[in-house]
Amino acid sequence: MTTDRGQARAPMLEALAEYQRSGRYGFTPPGHRQGRGADPRVRAVLGGALGCDVLAAPGIDDRLTRSHLLGDAEELMAEAVGAQTAFFSTCGSSLSVKAAMMAVAGGDGGLILGRDSHKSVVAGLVFSGVQPYWVTPKWDAARHFSHPPSPQAVREAWERHPDAAGALIVSPSPYGTCADIAGIARVCHERGKPLIVDEAWGAHLPFHEDLPRWAMDAGADVCVVSVHKMGAGFEQGSVFHIQGELVDRSRLKLCADLLMTTSPNVLLYAAMDGWRRQMVEQGHELLGAALEIADYTRDGLATIPGVTVMHDELLGAEASHELDRLQVLCDVSDTGASGYQVADWLRENRRLDLGLSDHRRILATLSMADDKTTVDALIDALTAWRTRFRGPTAPPMVLPEPRDLQMTSVLRPREAFFGPCESIPIEQAPGRVAAEQVTPYPPGIPVLVPGELIDRAVVDYLRTGLDAGMNVPDPADPTSSTLRVVAH
Repeated sequence: MTTDRGQARAPMLEALAEYQRSGRYGFTPPGHRQGRGADPRVRAVLGGALGCDVLAAPGIDDRLTRSHLLGDAEELMAEAVGAQTAFFSTCGSSLSVKAAMMAVAGGDGGLILGRDSHKSVVAGLVFSGVQPYWVTPKWDAARHFSHPPSPQAVREAWERHPDAAGALIVSPSPYGTCADIAGIARVCHERGKPLIVDEAWGAHLPFHEDLPRWAMDAGADVCVVSVHKMGAGFEQGSVFHIQGELVDRSRLKLCADLLMTTSPNVLLYAAMDGWRRQMVEQGHELLGAALEIADYTRDGLATIPGVTVMHDELLGAEASHELDRLQVLCDVSDTGASGYQVADWLRENRRLDLGLSDHRRILATLSMADDKTTVDALIDALTAWRTRFRGPTAPPMVLPEPRDLQMTSVLRPREAFFGPCESIPIEQAPGRVAAEQVTPYPPGIPVLVPGELIDRAVVDYLRTGLDAGMNVPDPADPTSSTLRVVAH
């Protein structure tokens, strides 16, 4: 990609470097004073980061932000990806998506939402009081796997709920599967309504044509990306991208300010700024090499007996529209093991961590940082596990039929969450209304949303899933032996 003179700048990163070169000192937070006051044992681990942990203003900019450093960095980001406006957030896409929901439907509005939405979307419903109108994802019953909603499913939701303020779709999913964003955007725009895309896993998409089409190019009005997931930013670095006239930019910024910290981390701003410049200058080459490594990884893992590297199974009319090949999803169920067991073995025996595993799959997320050295370690480790594994040993799980996961919403999430509630044994929960969300993590898609009528199949799924190694971190009872439900 050709770099113009403006895109060669990184205003936040350069200002932070100048702050350090100039020997500036602030009688301001943070109290460690660029590490001077930190415990030497902390400095030994975090020394470089502590030296960059300074105030945005008054710090790298003055008290009135007259240098416009953040604004310049945001304008460069928007220009780099072809959006009309970009805002940086240091509180992750979990905050960004809540702000977008409130800007579009805050007050007394409703949103059409994929039921495969991340838990942050449910949190946004609780905060805002927005009414959800759920769209059922496409479901692969044989593999117990959901795919993003289709344009037709979204159209049918609009026909049922024509007064909704907008729609929100998650794409890519945590597994790398992508919705037909262009088709869904057309359905929304026929009604003059905006489409929000939670594209947390898609920050890299604008920078290579062999990746799935990114949301702004596909016609979305707002998309939210997490630079730390598939880019090269710090955890919690997120960007809103906006285009068109269907979303009020000022309202969106005000909603973000309501939720945002007043002490943003300059490290996150600077890393996002520097990553944008890197992508403009080298992104196409770097991502092209990453895609080649992904193909090499897929070929290597596919030779392991009982391991199915998923690709064709994820695409098609009854599946997902596109796939990010950097997300290498492997089904290990033919070995008799669960994904949880494989992930635990790789961590314990080979010091390799996987971001996602479930009852039958593991996911290796690749990036432009990977090469044959890193992926050969993964291929070798999974081969070693397979050689040593003497299954089957996966604990049994009760897997619900798709219809059992389509629970009835009887209250708005906000009403159920903040209303009178009680904790009851999980065995007694069927027939009651959930007052908390219950989210196996990863991938972070809620099984129960506040306000939904709990059924027996979901309770059995949770109980057997926990015994099999499922992580469910958000209920009030960490053992999940009880659930919070709406009081009678």
